Amino acid sequence: MSAQLILHAGKEKSLLRRHPWIFAGSVAELEGRARPGDTVEVVAGDGRYAGQVLAKAAWSPASQIRARVWSFDAAEVIDNAFFKRRVATAVARRAAFPELKGQDGLRLIHAESDGLPGVIADQYGDTVVVQLTSAGAEKWRDAIADALRKSTGCARIYDRSDSEVRAREGLEPHSGWLPGAGTGDADGGSRVVIDEYGVRMVVDVAIGHKTGFYLDQRENRLLLRGLAAGRRVLNCFCYTGGFSLQALAGGAREVISVDSSAPALALARDNLALNPQLDGTRAEWLAASVNEELRRRRDANETFDLIVLDPPKFAPSAAHVERASRAYKDINLNAFKLLAPGGLLMTYSCSGGIGLELFQQIVAGAALDARRDAAIVRRLQGAADHPVALSFPEGEYLKGLLVQVAP
Repeated sequence: MSAQLILHAGKEKSLLRRHPWIFAGSVAELEGRARPGDTVEVVAGDGRYAGQVLAKAAWSPASQIRARVWSFDAAEVIDNAFFKRRVATAVARRAAFPELKGQDGLRLIHAESDGLPGVIADQYGDTVVVQLTSAGAEKWRDAIADALRKSTGCARIYDRSDSEVRAREGLEPHSGWLPGAGTGDADGGSRVVIDEYGVRMVVDVAIGHKTGFYLDQRENRLLLRGLAAGRRVLNCFCYTGGFSLQALAGGAREVISVDSSAPALALARDNLALNPQLDGTRAEWLAASVNEELRRRRDANETFDLIVLDPPKFAPSAAHVERASRAYKDINLNAFKLLAPGGLLMTYSCSGGIGLELFQQIVAGAALDARRDAAIVRRLQGAADHPVALSFPEGEYLKGLLVQVAP
């Protein structure tokens, strides 16, 4: 018999709304024995639903999120077949969207929003990269990998479970090729070349950010391409040049790309070399602090027709919101000061602690302080392979605005 996680009275409300997280403060007791990652029955405490099994969840005693729900069906068995079904459903979900067909880079599993808390899986060509960030996902590593092989036909699976959030679950970092047919040594190492709308890029699944690349910005990079013709573009926090290459493909007059990471810029230059159809003489790559570079160009009275701000996560949690808000305000303020009349700003936040409403307020405040009249042309987000479950708004981490200043 499964161990039972008994909730305090009234703490079942979020589960009834199908939110998949159970916090420590909601737990009255654990009846029975459970190891980290084991499946437990979640049972309502005193009240209307007293004694009722509301969900099956993965137990995580080291985390403030004590359990993550696998299923709200009390009768469902959490076994290898369960993960085979869930993974197959997630992969089929992507296949139903026309804009995702034929993509070399694709998110296959988006954690809670695909009913698999703590599980991220991205496909790059013939390689799948998994990132497991919860005790439950860690326990079912082999089942998840096997299900991905069956659903995608990809033999090469690389584990990038090296995220800092694993420490909150009491888990050590782990990375490397998972056992099975196809390994890095046999099939060309950890670098994979993908094609994104005619632009080729190298993804290093072993050392690149996240699972190797920022797939969530794919459609936004395509949007930039359509806006770039004849414009002078400044791409801040450019990483390996995804936005920059699409700007060149779109006919930008000049693209200046800034990042503090010399290795990322080296890979960006390699990516440019992979695309002889692009005019490399229009590209400049700068290893510098974005903040300092924005101020320097502001003081030099430079102007740009299009600026991209895609910074790293400034606010990983609510505790960092105040400091992060100041950081977002600063870079957006200087970007507004650099925009030519009628210029465009693509500005993003990937911080879960910064909601869309707050982010818009920050950008509006930056425009006001820069004395620029501006309007939102479009709200920006991840593509269809990054769904957000209605019951799990925390999954909407990426938010962006396309803003135009007055002519």
